[in-house]
Amino acid sequence: MFAGPLTLGELAAAEQVRPPTMSRLVSSLEAEGLVVRVGDTEDRRVVRVRATPAGVRMLEAGRGRRIASLAKRLRRLDPHEVAILEQAATIVEKVVKDPE
Repeated sequence: MFAGPLTLGELAAAEQVRPPTMSRLVSSLEAEGLVVRVGDTEDRRVVRVRATPAGVRMLEAGRGRRIASLAKRLRRLDPHEVAILEQAATIVEKVVKDPE
């Protein structure tokens, strides 16, 4: 949901699930008050899903826990391993930025 309001199809593709599965998931999140469905201002046929403030807080808390856990594990690496990871990160950034 950090990408902004998305359609059910976009969410399904991002999460690699079928649209009916995403529809059920969104309905559950909606019932919990974590997302809302909003109409598209340019196309009334399109419905987008947006995180509510409570949903954003939950997403941010989860992201914070994952980052803290990863940082803790990275601190255990020796300097040589950190240097290797830095090189790998540079290569990954290059691959991601390179248009096909």
